[in-house]
Amino acid sequence: MDLKQIFIIIILGLLLAPVWTFKMNRCYDDDELSDAADRKLRSHFLQPPEPSAVEEEEAEPSSSSCPVSLYQQRLQDMSDRSVSPWRYVLRHMKDHYPSSYAEARCLCSGCILIRDRNPPTESLDYNSVPIKQSRIFLKRELCSDGQKYHLTPVNVEVAVGCTCVRVKTSTSS
Repeated sequence: MDLKQIFIIIILGLLLAPVWTFKMNRCYDDDELSDAADRKLRSHFLQPPEPSAVEEEEAEPSSSSCPVSLYQQRLQDMSDRSVSPWRYVLRHMKDHYPSSYAEARCLCSGCILIRDRNPPTESLDYNSVPIKQSRIFLKRELCSDGQKYHLTPVNVEVAVGCTCVRVKTSTSS
């Protein structure tokens, strides 16, 4: 490749860069914003399937007792069979696409232990903690004209389940 060809490639790159940047930060009217977000999510930021969830207001409060009685039933759902059970609650984020998503909420502070033939009990020697996954959402932000919006990808940590861990201990010296 000679110097003339390199020069032409550089010039073309400089001319096309604003076009690519414009397309990525395009401003949308209110009526086209939702469709644009759906297209971008489908083509660039694949979303996981949403589990069934209850509205956050309907969800059991975190202060309720750990559901050890679940272990006296035959259950199929992994969230109910876990020693650190959880429920999915529906969360909402204004100005984001998708605007609602399911997030896991741990039902126990400790973990459910099953020993020999004794009934299951919650042990506070262990902790139930959420397992988090980073997901991409598109945030609606106002364009410089003050009337249209552009979509910016943002990372959000979402709890997808719960697991049982040993309690943190501090070492004293």
